Amino acid sequence: MFNRSNQSRIERNQERLDSGFVSKHFPDVASIVISMMYKQKGAKLVLRTLNFSPDSYAFFKVSCLSDDCIDGGFDMSRIITSMISSHNETSKGELECDDNGPRPGHSNIVYEVAIQYT
Repeated sequence: MFNRSNQSRIERNQERLDSGFVSKHFPDVASIVISMMYKQKGAKLVLRTLNFSPDSYAFFKVSCLSDDCIDGGFDMSRIITSMISSHNETSKGELECDDNGPRPGHSNIVYEVAIQYT
């Protein structure tokens, strides 16, 4: 069965492939670490850590963990590219899931991004 969830997964995989590698876009970056505390209404807190190396895809969209969230998630691209252009090493903040579905504000993350340069 081909549904909206499968279509979203296929599109996200294609976006990842199209993004290219960290080393191509950001040659002076040695590593990027995104640490998150994921909060969802009615659920326990979940800690997540994503690690990017020069040979990782430069795809910084983090999926939402909510089962009924289809097109949402947390786009860290602007935060990371801004940090790199300013040569910042750390950034902290909070983001809400950008799902436009029937449950706006159903989840959010508190994040910290750490970037090491070569």
